[in-house]
Amino acid sequence: MMDYKKILVVVDPTSDIQPALSRAVELAKGNQASITAFLSIFDLSYEMTSILSSQEREAMRLGVVNQRKAWLADLIAPFAAQGIEIQQQVLWHNRPYESIIKFTQEGSFDLIVKGTHQHDKLKAVIFTPTDWHLLRKSPVPVLLVKDKEWQHQGNILCAVNVACEDEAHLTLNSKIIEHANSLAHQFNANVHLVNGYPGTPVNLAIELPDFDARTYNETIRMQHEQRVNYLANEYGLPNANCHVKEGLPEDVIPEIADDLNVELVVLGTVGRTGLSAALIGNTAEHVIDSINCDLLAIKPDGYKSPVG
Repeated sequence: MMDYKKILVVVDPTSDIQPALSRAVELAKGNQASITAFLSIFDLSYEMTSILSSQEREAMRLGVVNQRKAWLADLIAPFAAQGIEIQQQVLWHNRPYESIIKFTQEGSFDLIVKGTHQHDKLKAVIFTPTDWHLLRKSPVPVLLVKDKEWQHQGNILCAVNVACEDEAHLTLNSKIIEHANSLAHQFNANVHLVNGYPGTPVNLAIELPDFDARTYNETIRMQHEQRVNYLANEYGLPNANCHVKEGLPEDVIPEIADDLNVELVVLGTVGRTGLSAALIGNTAEHVIDSINCDLLAIKPDGYKSPVG
């Protein structure tokens, strides 16, 4: 069973409404976990004020940090009144995702929880949002929370990759389902599996007149269904909870998530960075903007973060 004993909540400094904090409290209740509310702040104007001495600039920065600490203390006070202890940490750092990941590593946290919202896709080409950096580079699972309540006996959707049979992919599939089963046990939810498979390559149908596209497509579908059903049986899930559909994962996952009205999508992310990430992208990044529910991203075993 996947237990989250130390949870780090990334606080949104622009809002008094914190769905990520509320979700972390829900998770902590079932695991007797500790919670730390984390806030990374930075203002370039304080660094560029040349008319002030370094000591005066430091005093200004400290004043801003203390102000945010007081705001954060007020934010978590209602939870303290309920007997829920939440630690707090405010850091001055010019790269929020780096400060989050470094603090996660230093504190040996098990899970990062962060609120998210729709990204401007044009801006995302130039400025990668903190969410995307965390999906790519966090060494621990990342739960991105949207403002939607988890219903009793709701649905959790696991996106599995059965196209590859190498050990790394098989292990990652297992991790995804184990995390989902653990959460389903805590919240009395139902676990579903989803898989998208590629359609017939157009060039084959054009270049090979005798090629039977229909038979090819049916064979691919049956292979994927068999492998997904095998995974489901291995973890005691009914075959009725297996959803296999032709299409790209970033299209199939949101469609099935919407059909099932799921509370959470769980998927794996390999942490692709650099030029390959810019050109190819990651499935998690395409999916998060297309679903109206939370997303839990799991890294494969042995993943090493490029941060820190």
